[in-house]
Amino acid sequence: DFPLKNQFWLCIKLLSKITPRTSFNHHLRCVTCTESARNYSSIPSNISQNVTYLNLTNNRITLNNQTQKALQIYSNLTELYLNDNVITVLFNNVFCNLLNLRILDISHNNISTILSGAFTGLNQLAKLNLQHNKISELDSDVFTPLRSLTVLNLQDNLLEYFDIKASFKTTTIVLAGNPWNCSCRMLILQKWLNVSNVTVENENDTLCAYPEAWKKSSIKTAPIQTADCQLTATTTFSTSSTNPKNSPPLGKSWAFLVGVLIFVLTTTVLIFTAVKCPTWYRYLISYNHRRLEEDEPDMFEEEFAADLSHFPPISNDYNQEDSTVIFKQIHTFVPEEDGFIEDKYIDANELSEES
Repeated sequence: DFPLKNQFWLCIKLLSKITPRTSFNHHLRCVTCTESARNYSSIPSNISQNVTYLNLTNNRITLNNQTQKALQIYSNLTELYLNDNVITVLFNNVFCNLLNLRILDISHNNISTILSGAFTGLNQLAKLNLQHNKISELDSDVFTPLRSLTVLNLQDNLLEYFDIKASFKTTTIVLAGNPWNCSCRMLILQKWLNVSNVTVENENDTLCAYPEAWKKSSIKTAPIQTADCQLTATTTFSTSSTNPKNSPPLGKSWAFLVGVLIFVLTTTVLIFTAVKCPTWYRYLISYNHRRLEEDEPDMFEEEFAADLSHFPPISNDYNQEDSTVIFKQIHTFVPEEDGFIEDKYIDANELSEES
């Protein structure tokens, strides 16, 4: 006998008790799904695509290609928990379709590499937990897409320095538990920590691991001498510029360029020489150096004998003086020029054969 209005609200309450993990918000069906310790090796694809809260902690998930494709289905996610899995690498665009994601927890994995585009598309992300991984190096652009980030947790990794962008904005950062090297390379992070007004959580435990004298100093206040860093940079630059061993090797393009340059210079010198010294150039072009063939002496003798046939026969009446004159005439005979310049060099062996 309840009024109709009271019956309506009673049905709503009963439905909420039957399906307590389902609610209605902004005309979107918000589903909370917890699949912890299910021994999953990839993200399951049988979950409702309208899920907004997905907890997959304590599984064996790796973000391979198949897992990435499955993850793109859940575009309504606002919270994603992948902590305590076996993720090793965060590839580019792995979360690019999760435009509504606000909390991402990938702590307690084996992440050692984060590519520069790993967080592309996460414009609404507010909290990022990378605690307890094996991160030893971070690209300065890796957090650039995170325009709404307020909390960044990098605790218990292997970071010695971090070349963070000056434009990067966040409210709270956790850096304790890393082997920070408070040398000149730390100046970029130290300056950002002091200028950006970010809150360093557990600052008293965020200490230098190197050098030995500053082990108890906070990375935010470690006495790194800027002048010493500038002097070291200048010395390193001058040493590398004067020592050819430190200079990078020339590539193949340089070798090709040097070869072309030598060819051009050589051609230019030859052209200049030809213009300025035409006599020498003509002599060089017309010079024909060749060895005499073995049958050439016989041919020369045949030609010489043919020429002798034009002379009148010598009678027996000629005396010795006439013979002498004829002999001199024969030996003074010079064959006509055939248009070639004969090489004056004659092999000694050929001379011995003719004699």
